[in-house]
Amino acid sequence: MPNLNKALRGALLTMALAGAAVPTMTQVVSAAQEVNIVEGYAVHGFDVVAYFTEGKPVLGDSRYTAEHGGATYRFASAEHRDLFAGNPAKYAPQYGGFCAFGTAMGRKFDGDPQAWAIVDDKLYLNLNKDVQVKWKENVPGFLRGAENNWPLIRHLADSRLEASPPAGVTLGAQ
Repeated sequence: MPNLNKALRGALLTMALAGAAVPTMTQVVSAAQEVNIVEGYAVHGFDVVAYFTEGKPVLGDSRYTAEHGGATYRFASAEHRDLFAGNPAKYAPQYGGFCAFGTAMGRKFDGDPQAWAIVDDKLYLNLNKDVQVKWKENVPGFLRGAENNWPLIRHLADSRLEASPPAGVTLGAQ
């Protein structure tokens, strides 16, 4: 496992040298949760349906909420709440709203609602727009890496992943 940690540190260093922002401690998730919850809401309280219907991030309203996967989601309207309730798997972000690039790297970083993409009708978030630039260089490869890693890391706190990633975690694009 030491080689894996060394490789991850190397990948993050490469990101930093390439101009991509490296996560700060406030952007690393400490809880062993499957959904990234910030200030009580998934996706920082942004309306996940709006990404699909309006093509942009829209802050939700606390009057329109729905529960899914142990998290509370906010919506801009009752219509969006009802669309989500009818098919939460369609609208909920992948990897619990954690950073898709981070998941490909075997980590659970915060997902920024402003750094998003819809790929194959699924919502993905990235840590920030700098990281998203790196992710967009090889979306299919990073998604394969994230798909491999998510079942292995979904139940673990990021602090555990940083210290000792589970067997089978890959780093980066596949």
